[in-house]
Amino acid sequence: MSEIADVLVPDIGDFESVDVVEVLVKAGDVVAVDASLITLESDKASMEVPSPVAGRIESIAVKVGDQVGEGALIARVVVAEVAAEIATERVAKEPEPPVVTDPQVVPELPAEAPSKADPAPPVLAAPREPPAQ
Repeated sequence: MSEIADVLVPDIGDFESVDVVEVLVKAGDVVAVDASLITLESDKASMEVPSPVAGRIESIAVKVGDQVGEGALIARVVVAEVAAEIATERVAKEPEPPVVTDPQVVPELPAEAPSKADPAPPVLAAPREPPAQ
């Protein structure tokens, strides 16, 4: 079952309302916690409003040019169904390890550059002494 979270305008200080100057997401976008949703601007500063939850944007309640105050609805986010989708996207981005079907074949691994900080001295074999008789 999906849970819907309302994302509201946070405390905007001493201002009764501020302008929405940028909408950074649209319906259907998947957002992570702390992903910026909108940018608000007062006569003194601008601030991005982050998402308090991870999920899929169901709807956006504001548009550029709107004036909003503390507690106004910014967006509705579907929370529950997204966790599996985000995990699937992460797995899809990870490279797959090479598959070895012949035990005689060893897959090539990227070579590491030798460190210039502490080069290892060459290893020399000690001469063998003949066995005592």
